[in-house]
Amino acid sequence: MAVTAFPDEWLAQSVEGLTPDVLQKLRDKADSGRTLWETVVAERIATDAQIIEKLALRFRLKIADVSKMDLGARNGVPEQLARRHHVLPLRLTDSYVEIGTSNPLDLDAEKALAFNTAREIRLFLLAPSRISEKLDELYKPDKAIDKLLEGMEHAELQTLPDAPAPEELNVSEADASQKPVVRLVDMIISEGILSRASDIHVEPEEGGVAVRYRIDGVLRQVMKIPRQAGLPLISRIKIMSSLDIADRLRPQDGRARVAVNGQPIDLRVSTLPAQLGEKVVIRILDSRATVKSLDSLGLNPGEGEAIKRLLENHEGILLVTGPTGSGKTTTLYSCINQIKSEGVNIVTVEDPVEYRMQGIVQVQVQEKAGLTFAAALRSILRQDPNVVLVGEIRDKETAQIAVQASLTGHLVLSTLHTNDAANAVTRLVDIGVEAYKIAASLRGVVAQRLMRKLCPTCKEVWMEAPPPRLQRWIPKGTPLYRAAGCPDCAMTGYRGRFSILEILTMTPELERRIAAGEAADRIAEAARRGGMKSLWESGLAHVTRGESTIDDLTRVVDIPAEEERPPAADGAGARPSGTTRASGARDSLRRSPSPGAVAIPPELPQPVSTNFDLLEEHTSPVGAGSRRSGAHGQPASKVLLVDDEDSLRKVMRDLLEREGYDVTEARDGVQALDQVDRVGPDIIVLDLNLPGLDGYGVLSHLRSRPATASIPVIVLTAKGDEDNEVRVFELGADDFLTKPFRARALSARLEAVLGRRR
Repeated sequence: MAVTAFPDEWLAQSVEGLTPDVLQKLRDKADSGRTLWETVVAERIATDAQIIEKLALRFRLKIADVSKMDLGARNGVPEQLARRHHVLPLRLTDSYVEIGTSNPLDLDAEKALAFNTAREIRLFLLAPSRISEKLDELYKPDKAIDKLLEGMEHAELQTLPDAPAPEELNVSEADASQKPVVRLVDMIISEGILSRASDIHVEPEEGGVAVRYRIDGVLRQVMKIPRQAGLPLISRIKIMSSLDIADRLRPQDGRARVAVNGQPIDLRVSTLPAQLGEKVVIRILDSRATVKSLDSLGLNPGEGEAIKRLLENHEGILLVTGPTGSGKTTTLYSCINQIKSEGVNIVTVEDPVEYRMQGIVQVQVQEKAGLTFAAALRSILRQDPNVVLVGEIRDKETAQIAVQASLTGHLVLSTLHTNDAANAVTRLVDIGVEAYKIAASLRGVVAQRLMRKLCPTCKEVWMEAPPPRLQRWIPKGTPLYRAAGCPDCAMTGYRGRFSILEILTMTPELERRIAAGEAADRIAEAARRGGMKSLWESGLAHVTRGESTIDDLTRVVDIPAEEERPPAADGAGARPSGTTRASGARDSLRRSPSPGAVAIPPELPQPVSTNFDLLEEHTSPVGAGSRRSGAHGQPASKVLLVDDEDSLRKVMRDLLEREGYDVTEARDGVQALDQVDRVGPDIIVLDLNLPGLDGYGVLSHLRSRPATASIPVIVLTAKGDEDNEVRVFELGADDFLTKPFRARALSARLEAVLGRRR
C-alpha cells in the first residue's frame, strides 16, 4: 500500500502521543483528502480544543470566536478562494481581514488572500470541522440547513382525512425541541441580527417554509426550509415567545429575549393563521441601540430646526405619524434626547421599550396584568411629569387622556398610524376626540418615511433621462445616481437609511380649520400655504443631492398629482424659477371661468404682483349680493381695500362689488389713512407689504386713535409664518388671510368679522 503523506504533518510536533509509529499507522489508513488534524480527532488521539491550545502557545496566535463572525466578511473574500485554502473570513475592515485557519503555516493561502482582498491578513486558529461548518453557513445557508437537519427525527406530518387545513398538522412540543430545530432557529435569528435585519419573516408556502429578512426596509429571501423542518421551527419560535403552540387558529403576540455575541436582544413575535399554515414575523429590537440625535437622522436643512422649535413648547401634543417600520420611535427618542435634562421629568409608556435611556422613567405596557396605555398614562400624570411619551395612541381612552394631559400643562409626544400629517387630525376625530380639543392641544405633526441611502462605494451617475412623468420634478441638468451594487452593500447598491419628513406646524388658520371640522385635504392645503413641504419634496431634495435614487423615492412615496406645483431646483418645495404668485393668479383667473367666477378683464395689463394669488372659484351671481346691504334699506357696508398692486386690487374690488359691498381703494399706507378719515369704512382689508408706511404701521396708527380703534381690519400677506400672524394679532387685527386664498374665503371673512362687530 502506498504511503499517504498528510499536508499538515508539521502538526505532529504539537500533538502528545503522536509518535512516529502512530503517525505511520495513520498514514497507512488515511482517507484521501483528510488532514492529519481531522484524522487525529477522528481516532480520538486528541480533541480540537487540545490541538488549538497547543498551536496557540506555539505560534502565539489568538483563537477564533465564530460567534462574533461578521457576515459582511463574505463580501470581501470569494467563496471559491475560501474553500480552496480552507479558511473562514471572520471580519472585514478597510485595512485588514481576519481569517480563521487550521494551518497557520500555509503561506500560499496568506499571499492569495492578501492579493485578492488588498488588505492585511490577520490569522486566527480554528478547527477544520468548524471551518467547514461555518463556510456552509456563510456561503450556502441552504446546504447548512440540510446538514443541520440530517440528525433530526422526522415526525410523521400528514393532513388528516377531510381536514386539509395546515393547522391540523400534528407538531408536538417534543418535535419543536429537537436539537437540530433549536440550532436552526438560533442560526436564523443570529444571522438576521448580524445582517442588520429589522424583521424576520417565516412564511409557509408550497413545498416548504420561506425565511426572509427585511434589511433597509426591503424584504430579501435568504433560505427555504423543507416543510418537515419548517413546521417544528415555527412551533419552536412560539415556545421561545411563550405562545400556545396548540392554538393555530388565532393570531398571537409574544416576546422573547436572546443573546448574540453576549449582547441582549429583544424580540417581538407575531403569528397569523394563513392558508398554508401560521406565518411568523419577528421584530428585532436592539435595546442597546444608541439613541440618535436629531442632527444624525439625515434630515434636510431646516427640518431639524423645525422639530426643535416644536419641542420648545412646554405643553401640547406633538405627533409622529407613518406606517409600521417608518422610524417613528427613533424620531421620538431623538426628540426626547433633545429635551432631556436634569430639570425635566420625562416619563414614557411603551410597548415594548425599544431603547434604554438614562435619566428618564420608562414604563413597559403589560396588557395581561391590566397595565394598558390608558392605565399607565393615567398613573403617569400623578408622577408630576414635564414630558410624557406615549408609544402609540391606539384607542379613544388613550387619546382623550393624552389630550387632557396636554391641556393641563404637559408636553405629550406620541405616534399615530396615518399616511400624512393632515390625516393625523381626522384620525384623532375618528378615534373620538372632539375637534375643538384637537385644535387647542395640537402643536405639530411630523409625518415620515425611511429612504435607503446609496452605498458610497459603488453609486454611479445615472446617464439616462428620468421617465417623462418625473421630468417636470427634476430640473434639467441635475445629476442623478443609481444603485450599482458591490460587496460592501451585499450587491444591493444601498447601505443604511435616512428620514424624509412632512412637518405640520400649527397656525391660527389651522386651528380654525381643525376646530371647524374641515377635511384633511383642506387642512393640508392651508398647511402648505404656511410653508409645509410634502414627503415627496423632502425626498426629492435628497435625490437631487445624490443621497438616494428616484426609484427608491417612488418606492416609499406616491408621485404627486399632475396639477400640483413642482418644487424648485433644490427640491425643497420652492417655486420654479421665473414663476411668481402673480403669474399663478393670472393663469388661474384666465382659465375659462364658470358662471359667476371672477376673471381678469382682457384689457388689463399684466399683473405686477409678486406676492398675491386669488384662486378661481364659483361665487354668487350678481343679484345675490343684496344680502350685504344694510337692513331696512340702509346703505351697503363700506370696504376699504389697501394694496399697492392696481390690477389685483381691481380684481378684489370687482369681486366685492358683485357681493354688494361699497368699495374704496388705497394704494399705500398714507393714502389708506387719508381714505379712512374721508370715507369712514366699516371694515378694512389691509395688505402688509406696502411702500413707505407698511401695513404694520397703518394698523398701529388705526389702533392708537380713538376714532379708528374699533374699525375691523383683515390683514392680507404672502408671508404665512406664525410669527407674522402673532404680530398682527398683537397689533389688533381682527382676522388674517394668507395669500393665495379663494374668492369665497375673502367674502366669508368679511361677513364673519362684520357680523361679530354688529
